[in-house]
Amino acid sequence: MRGFTVLLLLLFISGNSYAETAPLKIGFVYIGPVGDHGWNYQHDQARLALEKEFGDRIKTTYVENVPESADAQRVFTQLAKTGHKLIFATSFGYMNPVAKTAKRFPQVIFEQVNGYKQSRNMTIYQAKTYEALFVSGYLAASMSKTGKVGYLGTFPIATVIRDINATKLGMSLANPKAELKVVWLSTWYDPVKETDATNLLIDQGVDVVLQQTDSTAPTQVAQRRGAYAIGLSSDMAEYGPDAHLFTVMTDWTSYYTQQTREVLAGKWKPVPYWGGFKENTVFLSPFNKVIPQALQTKAKKLIADISAGRLHPFQGPIWDNKGVLRIPQGQQASIDDIATMNWLVKGVK
Repeated sequence: MRGFTVLLLLLFISGNSYAETAPLKIGFVYIGPVGDHGWNYQHDQARLALEKEFGDRIKTTYVENVPESADAQRVFTQLAKTGHKLIFATSFGYMNPVAKTAKRFPQVIFEQVNGYKQSRNMTIYQAKTYEALFVSGYLAASMSKTGKVGYLGTFPIATVIRDINATKLGMSLANPKAELKVVWLSTWYDPVKETDATNLLIDQGVDVVLQQTDSTAPTQVAQRRGAYAIGLSSDMAEYGPDAHLFTVMTDWTSYYTQQTREVLAGKWKPVPYWGGFKENTVFLSPFNKVIPQALQTKAKKLIADISAGRLHPFQGPIWDNKGVLRIPQGQQASIDDIATMNWLVKGVK
């Protein structure tokens, strides 16, 4: 009995440290295919980087094409039951299934992208893509000949809304009269819908298209139609060498490495993470040479100012598209305001 008691004490002291036990099993759940060459692809590249960094100290698993439904909770439950001690949920719609699963498995650590619910064993992590979309909007309006820019929206959630707003605010910096037309697709990944929506926008006079969606379809359509495109998550230059201006890139490698290291050391804590230009979680891929050098220089200055805190994309005064003053003169949106943004800025159509 004494030996058994000592064993229990040792297990308790070791906490969540896996440095001297079996490999730490890490699970990743994706909303779409890892081959989308967009959002899911970029998360999976970070997963592969983890395997290279930690070797046999960890073992990773991924499940792709998991819908944001009851199916998601079954997937998270199965991962927890099969010994995965760290699970990354890489889509906003997984938040409620993750929260429910986290309560059932208090010894498993869950990390939710773009969410807002937290608990003792669940935290959130987000990319400040709105910083990059502000610069993208500036460049899009500067490159547009028609003054009409299009945006493929997915769902009207805070993550998407703030990116659309940042795009329009950046556009206004370059051309206050430039129009931003948004098409809502109600999907993260559907090349057919993305193709149709991009064609629709171009038919309406749009000559620069941005996307919140995951496929390369918008870039490919822009290439065929003689328009410009700005990609998201992964570099899409090869799919439209003439059309592709650049991509708003996200790199999760540093964050996943940091979190894995803390779990292995037994030091993990549920601390929210926001990574932007400064943290290199968000950056822009190389510019297409079609963008004038002076414009590239201006964009790099904007990036430097945002990184240093001299410029904030949501700097007042900012009105919504119903005429309500949302951010007064001399004020900046707080991180809480940005995390819960549910209104569109003036000029978004």
